[in-house]
Amino acid sequence: MCGFVGCFDLNSGSSPIAEGLKEELRSQVIKMSKKIRHRGPDWSGVYTGNNAILSHERLSIVDPLSGKQPLVSDDGKIILAANGEIYNHKSLRQALENNYKFRTGSDCEVIIPLYKECIANGGDFSKMIEKLSGIFAFALYDSERDSYLIARDEIGVIPLYQGWDKNGRYYVASELKALEGECTTIEEFPNGHFLWSESDKNNAKPQLWYKRDWESYDNVKASPRATDDKGEIINPSVIEKVKNGLEEAVKAQLMSDVPYGVLLSGGLDSSIIAAITQKFSKKRIETDGKESAWWPQLHSFAVGLEGSPDLIAAQKAADYIGTVHHEVHFTIQEALDALPDVIYHIETYDITTVRASTPMYLLARVIKSMGIKMVLSGEGSDELFGGYLYFHKAPDAKEFHEELVRKMSKLHLYDCLRANKSLMAWGVEGRVPFLDKDFIDIAMSLNPGDKMNLRLPDGKQRIEKWILRKAFEDMLPENICWRQKEQFSDGVGYNWIDTLKKITEEKVSDAEFARRENRFPVNPPKTKEEYYYREIYSRLFPSDSAAKCVPHEAGVACSTAKALEWDAAWKNTDEPSGRAIKGVHNDAY
Repeated sequence: MCGFVGCFDLNSGSSPIAEGLKEELRSQVIKMSKKIRHRGPDWSGVYTGNNAILSHERLSIVDPLSGKQPLVSDDGKIILAANGEIYNHKSLRQALENNYKFRTGSDCEVIIPLYKECIANGGDFSKMIEKLSGIFAFALYDSERDSYLIARDEIGVIPLYQGWDKNGRYYVASELKALEGECTTIEEFPNGHFLWSESDKNNAKPQLWYKRDWESYDNVKASPRATDDKGEIINPSVIEKVKNGLEEAVKAQLMSDVPYGVLLSGGLDSSIIAAITQKFSKKRIETDGKESAWWPQLHSFAVGLEGSPDLIAAQKAADYIGTVHHEVHFTIQEALDALPDVIYHIETYDITTVRASTPMYLLARVIKSMGIKMVLSGEGSDELFGGYLYFHKAPDAKEFHEELVRKMSKLHLYDCLRANKSLMAWGVEGRVPFLDKDFIDIAMSLNPGDKMNLRLPDGKQRIEKWILRKAFEDMLPENICWRQKEQFSDGVGYNWIDTLKKITEEKVSDAEFARRENRFPVNPPKTKEEYYYREIYSRLFPSDSAAKCVPHEAGVACSTAKALEWDAAWKNTDEPSGRAIKGVHNDAY
């Protein structure tokens, strides 16, 4: 995981950028790149070409000694700046090594020969990028063709932004802050897309490369059922497929040449990831299990207020799984003091994200202080299996599945953004096995009837994520496996959110809030809490373009706006906490 900035000036046609301007732009790009050096504190590199400049900030996880970037092809003509991890790089290397001489052990270098192969075969970039299994954003410059290729992973686990300066030059950067102040227009580069400059020299636009059959309800409703309508198991192979698929995803993501750990909140998702990681952590994944792990003890980390629900549950899970567990306590005041820094790093004023990012940001600092550079986390499970408590109110299987698809399409705006930027603020890489491309296909192709919270014969409603719990009940203690969903910002301690709501209510006056549309014409805040975060954000990122990069829709307990139609009581609700779901959450407001 790293960070990069790219500047491309292809409008000059065949004429290279003048030497004086080139040096000026190079200095500017280096200055922009320094703003994201927290993402890559281990090494910096810059490439300067005729019409392109690429600057890279490296966090070394795989091949720390020779894998510095930008990477240059064996013939010196192709330059690559990449952010992320390619988990299937070993198999790709074996398939490509007869036609390409690899210069490093970097997992990202496989992108270069894949590109060369793609160009030689007509340039179907969708097929090329589909071969990559991982989390990534990259900028590739072909100096011979004077062309560039930009791409981002299917879900948007890795952030990427694009912008244009007053002279029409095109920029890409791993974080918005690198572009703010230099670009007159800034946008998020869409996930699951690529941009090939030769497609339309005058108006090139990102093109979709990632599309799946499961996006349509009609394509999944006929899938084999694991249970009948009474909740009785009739097809255990479906449950086994879920278990095997997630174990393979975790195993693939354990490639590392540096110490790693797991985030363990004590919830179902992080506990499953921790248990699977423990299963494989004794052997070195990069040598196909032929060597013992360099870091034989698996460390787990939990954060919360003293006595919070997550800390209590995390300790139970750690004791059962056998990790070396670390509890990180924070105080309300420490978290409040960190808010400006948190908002600077996560680049959003979204309420849910700010609430949850603050404890994760504080946790990441401790993790880095202990020499851990990579952690595995449980993000994505709720979007795949309908884990949020509002899914209990889904009216039917079709609505349930379509809400999952909507949630998956927005992950890059919320949980992925939080996990990536909160951790990378301190140079810690987060990996998310639930969002492995192959496992997504397994989970999203399940019959929605197996994921819905059915009404059982005894009158009770089946617990959320039942099929996932069933798949891993043999690896977890019962009180963790069947623990009710607790959103991260709630689980760190209910007093955290309650205090935020109280303090922001006091700090934002009624008069200020009444004038919010004048103060913030782009996405006016809907609550005083959002107003408070927006004030901080606007001081850090004052442009309208930056404000438009932040999602802005009503919801309840992390729902989309569309799901508000499921319950009449939610019509005027805009509260992301899981405790907003009365009759479902055990400690509802």
